[in-house]
Amino acid sequence: MKNSDTPNQRIAKMTFASVYPLYLAKVEKKGRTEKELKQVIEWLTGYDSIKLQVLIKENATFETFFQQASINSNAHLITGIICGYRVEEIEDPLTQKVRYLDKLVDELAKGWKMEKILRG
Repeated sequence: MKNSDTPNQRIAKMTFASVYPLYLAKVEKKGRTEKELKQVIEWLTGYDSIKLQVLIKENATFETFFQQASINSNAHLITGIICGYRVEEIEDPLTQKVRYLDKLVDELAKGWKMEKILRG
């Protein structure tokens, strides 16, 4: 029997709690801090540290995570390639938001200045 999950469905079902430690390890490995990671996440989603902890504790899926988020009005300025896809061309809205977050984390790990990451 074939698994009928599409990549978009798999992303929607993943929990933010399972990915957050990977984001943190990636940025810390490159000399960045958890505070900076949280700043990037807050810029994109509107979530402060307390709300992030609640979502992690609740094992919120990415679908729930982004349904409740207030996406930054400048998120459309996040462009480039992440995971082999050009983020501005991703058609599925949820997958695009997850890839926005991936791209911001990647930029943080690459040592970009915070003003550039936050499109400010």
